[in-house]
Amino acid sequence: MFANLLTGLRRTIRGAAAEKDPESGLNGESGMSDAALNEALRRARAVQPPPVVWLLGKTQSGKTSIIRSLTGSPDAEIGNGFQSCTRTARFYDHPADAPVVRFLDTQGLGEVDYDPAEDLAFCESQAQLIIAVVKVSDGLQGAVFDVLRAVRRRRPDWPVIVAQTCLHEVYPSGFEHVLPYPFDQSGWETRVPPNLTRALLFQRDRLGALPGNGPMVWVPVDLTLPEDDILPTDYGLDALWKAVQRASRFDLEVRLRDESDREDGQSDSFSLAAHQQIVGYAMASAAIGALPLVDLAALPALQVKMLHKLGELAGVRWDKRRVAEFSALLGPGIMAGYGLRLAGRSVIKLIPVLGQTGGAAYGAATGAGLTFALGKAARLYLDHAAQGRSVRAEDVRKIFDEALRRGRNLIKPFGQKDGS
Repeated sequence: MFANLLTGLRRTIRGAAAEKDPESGLNGESGMSDAALNEALRRARAVQPPPVVWLLGKTQSGKTSIIRSLTGSPDAEIGNGFQSCTRTARFYDHPADAPVVRFLDTQGLGEVDYDPAEDLAFCESQAQLIIAVVKVSDGLQGAVFDVLRAVRRRRPDWPVIVAQTCLHEVYPSGFEHVLPYPFDQSGWETRVPPNLTRALLFQRDRLGALPGNGPMVWVPVDLTLPEDDILPTDYGLDALWKAVQRASRFDLEVRLRDESDREDGQSDSFSLAAHQQIVGYAMASAAIGALPLVDLAALPALQVKMLHKLGELAGVRWDKRRVAEFSALLGPGIMAGYGLRLAGRSVIKLIPVLGQTGGAAYGAATGAGLTFALGKAARLYLDHAAQGRSVRAEDVRKIFDEALRRGRNLIKPFGQKDGS
């Protein structure tokens, strides 16, 4: 069964024309057509949709910079990834194929002859967390603040984060960011330029206290690009992450960042992107694993797609030699265990009553664990391969075993918090 997975991977990557049956549309030995695989991913999203972070703010307030900084995704990719869903609202799924989070961006607030009520009601029905984005140099934030007050009157327990952006625009000439970041300490007002202090406090005073008892957090940030020559480029990002973790009901940081990857000595950009893909496919595998009679073909197909994507991110082609090398590093024990777990999770779901309850939970946890473990092992292998370095089999197997446990537990907090 594991051998079929790896063969399917090789055939998928080798492509299409030669490997794909033009009449059936099947992709190699994964046994699923593109349409069936896309339908499996759609069903997975329907079973467990990603949480929605609502970015509320005026145009050019810095919303895209926040998405870029939280996800590590470059601006070009973000620009191509937005999809309109109302007149002024757009979705950005990240990562696109198997999203772990969905950002909802609203535009046009405060524009003449535009009543945003209908669009805002749609956004409110979708979101689990609001991040209001206000440029610190713009004192006219009445439209944004009115929406925050209205939302909190209807949903008094909703958490709200207000990100005050583009701090450098009110710095005096030649001034640089105050380090260490002072805004999470008392007395910060005396440590930053007076103009900035006045601008920050003016916005906070104009909004005042929101209705309800939900948490509200103010976070000054200055998220810039390297070419802006303002260092550090992620000023205040750690404070924003802390606010997100404190205010949200879901573990966004767990979905988007994995500090253990850095401990393994992996390159940051690849590890970050790979982790997000792996979590996305693990979540999709969990959702599919809970469905009856669909996972025997769907799960390996999803995993092939994930490995393919990881190879693209690393710039490493899964040819016959690499597939065999990766398989050998995993070893026969892991390969046999993969088949037994995959078969077991399918068989248990066929048991009347138990299969529809405990079987679904078992299938979800096992699906997530297998996909997460396979992805993490592949990440380690591909990172070394991209750098022309060898990797020890014991390290790959250790990563797989540890990730299998983490992957099983991965879906528990997500399901509990997303549903709360």
